[in-house]
Amino acid sequence: MKYPFHTLDVFTTEAFTGNPLAVVLEAGTLDDERMQKIAAEFNLSETVFVLPPEDEASTAKLRIFTPVRELAFAGHPTVGTAILLAELFGIKDEVRLEEGVGLVNVKLDTRDAGVFAEFSAAVMPEPWTNVPSDTKIAAALSLKEHQLGSGTHRASVFDPGNHPVLYVPLKDRAALAEVKTSIADWPALGAAGAFLAYLYCEGGSGSGVDYHARAFAPLSGIAEDPATGAAAAGFPGPLLSYEGPWEGTRAWIIMQGEDMGRASRIELEADAAGGGLTAVRVGGHAVKVSSGNLEHF
Repeated sequence: MKYPFHTLDVFTTEAFTGNPLAVVLEAGTLDDERMQKIAAEFNLSETVFVLPPEDEASTAKLRIFTPVRELAFAGHPTVGTAILLAELFGIKDEVRLEEGVGLVNVKLDTRDAGVFAEFSAAVMPEPWTNVPSDTKIAAALSLKEHQLGSGTHRASVFDPGNHPVLYVPLKDRAALAEVKTSIADWPALGAAGAFLAYLYCEGGSGSGVDYHARAFAPLSGIAEDPATGAAAAGFPGPLLSYEGPWEGTRAWIIMQGEDMGRASRIELEADAAGGGLTAVRVGGHAVKVSSGNLEHF
C-alpha cells in the first residue's frame, strides 16, 4: 500500500530555511511500530501522521513522532500540517486538529507572504521545581557559568503540554552562538533535560526581534531543532515568572535556527489576567517543498 506524503519548511516563507516537516496522509492503517520506523527514516525533528478525526467537527487527528518517540503535541507540526490541510481541503478560516494533548484550534490568515497559521495552546505552561544548577547547565552547554542568566531571568522548567522544557536565558547573542552540547554532561540535567533545552537571549534594540533562541534535544534524536513551536508556547511561563504579571495581550517575535543556517520566525502572543496566563498563541508560515509516496511500509 502506498502512503502519500509531503514535506514542508515551517516558520518561514522561503524553502530550505525554517524547520523541515514530513506529513504522511491517509495513515489510518499504519501501526505504532511502522509510524516510528517512518519517522526514523525521514529523520526530521518531527513527522506527522494524519488520520480521520474522532469528532466529525474536527479536521483531522494527528500523531506526531520524533525519530525516537511519539509526542502528545508539537508546534511546528501543528502549523505546517494546518497549512497543508488548508491547501488540500480548501479551508480558509480554521483547522481543528485532534492531538494527544487535546483539540488544537489553528486560525488561518492570508497575508502577502502566504497563509499564516496560528494555533491556540490547549494547555497553559506548568512550572516545575526541579531546575538543574547553573554548574550542570553550563557544563551541558559547554559554557561558563557567568554566561547564564539575563537581567532577572534565570533557568527554569515549564511543561507546555508535551514534555518539560528547560528554559535557559543567556547573557547575549555571542553566548547563544557559542553553545555546543556536551553529551557526557547532559544526563546530569536529569528530567529537566530529558526532552529539550530551550536557550534564549534578548534581540538587539531596533532589530524587530524580541528574542533569539536555540533548542537542543539530543536524547530525543534531535541534535538541534531549527524552530520549536511547543517550547515557544511555553515561553510565556518564564516571561511571566521573571518579568512580573501583566494584564491583556503581549506579543513577541522569536528568531530561531539562525546558527544552523535555517532561520525561523515565530510569532508569539500571550494573554494574562489576575496574575496568570489565560491564553497562548503561536503562529507562522510554511512552504511546501516536496511530495511523494511511501511504498514499502
